[in-house]
Amino acid sequence: MNGSVFSARSLTKTYVSGETEVRALRGVDLEIAAGEVVVLLGPSGSGKSTLLNIMGGLDQATSGQLFFGDQELTSLDDKELTAYRRQHVGFVFQFYNLMPSLTAYENVLLVTEISDDPMHPDEALALVGLEERMHHFPAQLSGGEQQRVAIARAIAKRPDVLLCDEPTGALDSKTGIRVIEALLSINARFGTTTLIITHNASIQNVADRVLFFTDGQISNVRKNQARRAAAELNW
Repeated sequence: MNGSVFSARSLTKTYVSGETEVRALRGVDLEIAAGEVVVLLGPSGSGKSTLLNIMGGLDQATSGQLFFGDQELTSLDDKELTAYRRQHVGFVFQFYNLMPSLTAYENVLLVTEISDDPMHPDEALALVGLEERMHHFPAQLSGGEQQRVAIARAIAKRPDVLLCDEPTGALDSKTGIRVIEALLSINARFGTTTLIITHNASIQNVADRVLFFTDGQISNVRKNQARRAAAELNW
């Protein structure tokens, strides 16, 4: 995909519980270019995860428009959003969501069996350095290895976009670096547009751009002229 992968115009999201309204997004405008690595920084409750969930088709905006290329996501119904997620989006979350009764290989295989043009599970696991651990169960893997299985699972369907919500949040700093290295390697090899939510300010140095969130809005944007390699970070 060339040009803008995502375009948002006046995007809002309001959650209503009884008489209480929470305005999670307050008129967000943004453009995400193909192949970018973008880090989203901001305190809890600032709207980062809400925006990522709407971009991933897991939630729907209250108002405004969001486009994926030429396709308006904000006009799709649930069935159409499911097809969008299956065809275009890979997710990586803080907690790995692996099936404990399946090996690393089998966890990745679950995704490839429902994809149009998937990688072989062997290939996806090799890309994250786990070719020798593919027949191990999650309980036999470290936290960092489990997260890299989750990345392999996300990329196995060759998504256009990787959406990562606190992918290093449950990991120590050294293990977190290996996870970020895996994400950057995928971006470099396949040009996969990658968005990473984090509370770790050091991770911003590996991004092409950093979006700072405050109270449901993008309060600042910083461009990095040259990314630093994950291994060079001092976390």
